[in-house]
Amino acid sequence: MAIHKKTFKFGEKLRQVREHKGLTLKVVAQAAGVSESLVSQIERNRVSPAIDTLLSLADALDIDLEYLFEEYRRERPVKIIRAGERRHVVENDTVYEEIVRPLDDAHAIEAYYITLPVAGETRRGSYGHLGREFGIITEGSGELHYETLVYPLETGDSISFSATAPHVLVNTGKIPLRALWVVTPPQRFS
Repeated sequence: MAIHKKTFKFGEKLRQVREHKGLTLKVVAQAAGVSESLVSQIERNRVSPAIDTLLSLADALDIDLEYLFEEYRRERPVKIIRAGERRHVVENDTVYEEIVRPLDDAHAIEAYYITLPVAGETRRGSYGHLGREFGIITEGSGELHYETLVYPLETGDSISFSATAPHVLVNTGKIPLRALWVVTPPQRFS
């Protein structure tokens, strides 16, 4: 499989913002602490700026970095976590295996496999937290204790709920319970 390297060009955006604000190359260069010719070369995409220079220019132009890097994010829409490279968290013999890495954006989620030993239970949601959760039992059986209610769950069952109420997943079966779990906003791996 070929991986294509793409160069990201910030020059046009920097020039557009500078011109929109009515600033000269000289004013921006002085505010950023660089030469006027360097700013000109960056704006024409002749030079790729060092990160500290880019940050200085963004500061001088009062540009949100998200604006500058939105093209970069768009060019990387697919994230892969290889099976052997997953992060693990172990809490009270319960294993959480990350399958989606949380992003810093308005739609951030995290997803992981939970492996609960026989008679084991999750603990982190026992007080509740902001957000929503979705889970599907892939092996074993258990119960979701949600406030004062108990919901039995078998292999193949799925469940979703507001995470603001106290909730605990309990393995009531005779084998380790395995579940795919999705949480928004991220809680465990962020």
